[in-house]
Amino acid sequence: MVKTEVHEELRERIEKGGAEKYHQKNAEKGKMFVRDRLKMLFDDDIDIEDAFFANCMDESLPADGVVTGMGKINGQTVCMMANDSTVKAGSWGKRTVEKIIRIQETAMKLEVPMLYLVDSAGARITDQIEMFPNRRGAGRIFYNQVKMSGRVPQVCLLFGPSAAGGAYIPAFCDIVVMVDGNASMYLGSPRMAEKVIGEKVTLEEMGGARMHCSVSGVGDVLVSSEQEAIEYAQKYLTYFPENFRSKPPVKDPIEPEQFEKSIRELIPENQNAPFDMYELIKRLIDQNSFCEIKREFAKELITGLGRINGQAVGIIANQPRMKGGVLFHDSADKAAKFIQLCDAFNIPLVFLADIPGFMIGTKVERAGIIRHGAKMISAMSEASVPKISVIVRKAYGAGLYAMAGPAFEPDVTIALPTAQIAVMGPEAAVNAVYANKIAELPEEERPAFIKEKQEEYKENIDIYRLASEMVIDDIVQPNDLRDHLTKRLEAYQSKNLTFTERKHGVYPV
Repeated sequence: MVKTEVHEELRERIEKGGAEKYHQKNAEKGKMFVRDRLKMLFDDDIDIEDAFFANCMDESLPADGVVTGMGKINGQTVCMMANDSTVKAGSWGKRTVEKIIRIQETAMKLEVPMLYLVDSAGARITDQIEMFPNRRGAGRIFYNQVKMSGRVPQVCLLFGPSAAGGAYIPAFCDIVVMVDGNASMYLGSPRMAEKVIGEKVTLEEMGGARMHCSVSGVGDVLVSSEQEAIEYAQKYLTYFPENFRSKPPVKDPIEPEQFEKSIRELIPENQNAPFDMYELIKRLIDQNSFCEIKREFAKELITGLGRINGQAVGIIANQPRMKGGVLFHDSADKAAKFIQLCDAFNIPLVFLADIPGFMIGTKVERAGIIRHGAKMISAMSEASVPKISVIVRKAYGAGLYAMAGPAFEPDVTIALPTAQIAVMGPEAAVNAVYANKIAELPEEERPAFIKEKQEEYKENIDIYRLASEMVIDDIVQPNDLRDHLTKRLEAYQSKNLTFTERKHGVYPV
């Protein structure tokens, strides 16, 4: 009886986490207690918790500051680790690290998704010999993440700091959701930066959520609350199988949202007139099914998950309203990561091309745009899932290649009737070929000459001529595009392709 009472008292103390003052401090910041987060995340709270009594002999370290275990999200079993920031600011000790490693090993054995709910100040310096350098030290966590990558989905919800080496937990995940105002990632704190390199900087400037989601690209989704972060994770997982061996679940089809303007009316015939690619996406996918990734980063390219007639798809689309839809080094990186994510978990890819090409100039060349563009083209080439390339208006230069052009074995290349495929647009082409001739003409004769040559060029790249040459496989009326994609995606479900036989490529990283 005495033992039972001690057991219940100990369990109650551990479940409460750290001291009340730390709970209060978190509440003032809009942060939930770790166990409340998990209740909201799982269908029915935690099903199984591991190492609940870790470090229970030390009253100041309940569960050693991390909750690990299993539960169900949307009926699917997942493994998770969740820092308790009321216990030593969620810092890592020897047992913390061991708990995380063990739950990762469980996720690998069961081949189920792994979630990381991160809110941690990093390693406990006092415990560094026990938890930092050894074979089952903190480095093993990152090793396991790399090993799990592409095998099971890995999702990071960042509710607070992820400091120093611990910042690599988010970096190795498939997706990082960050709560604005509270989440942060940094290898060295502002105080350390000032001490070591003499830089004075705020936490938000150094590694805040908004910075990482819009500038560095380490963050993928910026949310305003913890509830929004949890709801995003729940929706995100509906597009994924539990591991790489399976295909994504198919949902009941839902008709797209209805609009006054049809697709035909939405897309301008003028190749240079901007339009909102989001509006086309809404008309193609099942209503409310878009789950965007990296919305705040490299906005000239849109990447996200959606459903077409119930089937999960990954969408890569140029955004003409942002920088004309030109690809930069950041947007190329954004695409490469997203393509690899979809390919790893058997999600078909739909490319919506409206692209003038890659950006040119000294600034982007020094930023390595050729190398970054090669990453995107490498990822797209290697993807063995169904790939559908749609030329919405234009695909010029290497932009055609990056958006799964005919040379890269898409399952189909289709175009709308007013689309153009060319090395460059009519204006640039005429200028390139006839610059000297134009300069020699009297000024009043130049406009007519330029117009005549542009019309000749347009005839040369006419989409029906390209279809005649079998450069593209079909020309589809705009309002029929969703139905056409539905049929194609259904037909390609049985696709089975090995890209090539080798150990691995040498990537342009």
